[in-house]
Amino acid sequence: MVMQHEHLSQFFLAGDEEGALYYTKHLLEKHPRAYLYEDILTPAMYYIGELWERNEISVADEHLATAICDFVLSKLEAEISNVSRKHQKNFKAMLFGVEEEQHYIGLKMVADTFKEHGWRVRYLGPNLPMEHSLRQIEKYRPDVIGISAALSYRLPTMKILLERFSHLEWKPLIMVGGRMATKFDLKEFESNQVMVVKDLSHLNQWFNEGRDETINETS
Repeated sequence: MVMQHEHLSQFFLAGDEEGALYYTKHLLEKHPRAYLYEDILTPAMYYIGELWERNEISVADEHLATAICDFVLSKLEAEISNVSRKHQKNFKAMLFGVEEEQHYIGLKMVADTFKEHGWRVRYLGPNLPMEHSLRQIEKYRPDVIGISAALSYRLPTMKILLERFSHLEWKPLIMVGGRMATKFDLKEFESNQVMVVKDLSHLNQWFNEGRDETINETS
């Protein structure tokens, strides 16, 4: 039997925007958004990555699949924005991928999760140079800074960013995530100000425990 994530991946690889969107919305009728992101969309993209690593698809196929997944997420995000405005909180999050980091699909799911919980989100995408991130952070003054990276050789950049951000006067919570947080032990980075987010389930647990409501108390 074809798994749901594999079925969705076939829409992505075929470049079928409407088919992928219809199937995704069909799944949302039966499952919560968190399940869709964590148990279907994310495994679908991991599965496509594995096909590429085994040379069963080309890099062009992988890029096409990413573009279709991006399209689906953008459509779902528009629906979230319309709903979240009705119960918007005063909390702000800024999310981006470290310099030279090209992966961004997981980061978009994180942005949607924050929006679904009523946060205002500034999503800056992947591959953001350090000085540009600092300028945006000083201007926006977010309550949470979310940094994403996939590969271990981004660790030196991550360490520099955490050091710089730890000295911000309003003490925002810094979340470190991405595939790197799943594959490697990053406990050395954790502190009262730094939280390593292993996956979307971990992030949703943080929200469900109401820890976002106390963020101003701990910052």
